[in-house]
Amino acid sequence: MGNPRGVRRDFEKLEERRLLAASLLRQGVAQAEVARQVGVHRQSVSRWAQQLAHGGRKALKKAGRAGRKPRLQTADLRRIERRLQRGPQVLGYQTSLWTAGRVAHLIEEECGVRYDPSQAWRILRKLGWSCQRPVGRALERDEDNIQEWKEKRWVEIKKKPKKKGEPSSSPTKAD
Repeated sequence: MGNPRGVRRDFEKLEERRLLAASLLRQGVAQAEVARQVGVHRQSVSRWAQQLAHGGRKALKKAGRAGRKPRLQTADLRRIERRLQRGPQVLGYQTSLWTAGRVAHLIEEECGVRYDPSQAWRILRKLGWSCQRPVGRALERDEDNIQEWKEKRWVEIKKKPKKKGEPSSSPTKAD
C-alpha cells in the first residue's frame, strides 16, 4: 500500500520496527503475535523471519534510500548553480530571465543529462531558487511623480468609510 502521496518514509523508524520484530521472534513469540504487537501484516513478519534466518540482524538493517538514484551528483549541482548565477545572457539568451526550459538546456549543456522542463524546475527548487516573475514596468516610469500622486491626489479621490450613525441601506437590518 505504501505511504500517502507526498509523505516520506522514516527509514529509522521502519528499521526500529523490524529490529523489534526480530527480538520478539528470537524470544519465540509467534509470527502472528509479533505482527499484532509491531502493527504490521503477518506476511511482513514472515519475510523478516526468513531474512533473519539467512542473514541475521544485519539483513534487517535499513535499505538506505528509496527510489532511483539521482542522475546529477552534488558537484554537478554546484556547477549548474554557478552557471545560473552568471545569468542566461551568458548562454546567448536575449533576456535575463531563467525559464524552466532554459534551465533544462543549461543542465544538458553542462552535464550531458537531458531533463524535461518540469524536472528542471524541481532541481531549481532543490538548489533553493524560487519562481519570480519580472516586474513589468515601463522604462519611462517616473517614480517621483507616482509617489506624489499617491500622497496627494489619491487621498482626495478614494472612497471614505461612512460615518457611524448614518442609516444603512440594507433591507435586512432590523430597526
